[in-house]
Amino acid sequence: MNLPEINLPHPAEALLLARIPQEVRERAARVRLMVFDVDGILTDGVLWYSAQGETLKGFHVLDGHGLKLLRESGIEVALMTGRDSAMLSRRAADLGIAEVLQGVSDKGAALNELTKRMQVTLDETGFMGDDLMDLPALQRVGFAVSVPGAPTYVSQAAHWVTGKAGGHGAARECCDLILAAQGRLGSFIASGSRGLLTTGAAQ
Repeated sequence: MNLPEINLPHPAEALLLARIPQEVRERAARVRLMVFDVDGILTDGVLWYSAQGETLKGFHVLDGHGLKLLRESGIEVALMTGRDSAMLSRRAADLGIAEVLQGVSDKGAALNELTKRMQVTLDETGFMGDDLMDLPALQRVGFAVSVPGAPTYVSQAAHWVTGKAGGHGAARECCDLILAAQGRLGSFIASGSRGLLTTGAAQ
């Protein structure tokens, strides 16, 4: 007698999702395009100026790896910011992200154009932001995410708020949730563990 195959979530996925409301899990499961604000999301929001007037930004390596995992899973990733930054262009290039929208004054309109160009519905789109300029985008998407340091009127527009702060692993937390909700995180954990064991780099 052949029993039906039962697809159980990876233990790490089950642990992560156990703390997430069902509605949020369902929204994350639909995401095909995830758009991230930059300052205050991929960075801690602090701008450093050199003596030459150069603006410096710091990016967290865990966040970058999370964005790569989304892309490897077939989920499109885009960055959208109101500023123009050569450093952001360099970081995006390092991560292989082609959709980088800089100097955006109307993020709602820019999001509409982006989803049409990428042939993705707003319901299948996620946006992660932390400030007033992000509200028009947060209010349009199927999965809106913010961070603990955001103003209350911004975080209240989000379907989910991360536990970690912007620039300190918040974007990775969001990526892991999306991957877990879509049943994709477990395969990365399994393949990563095998790689560590075979290379002896498990430290």
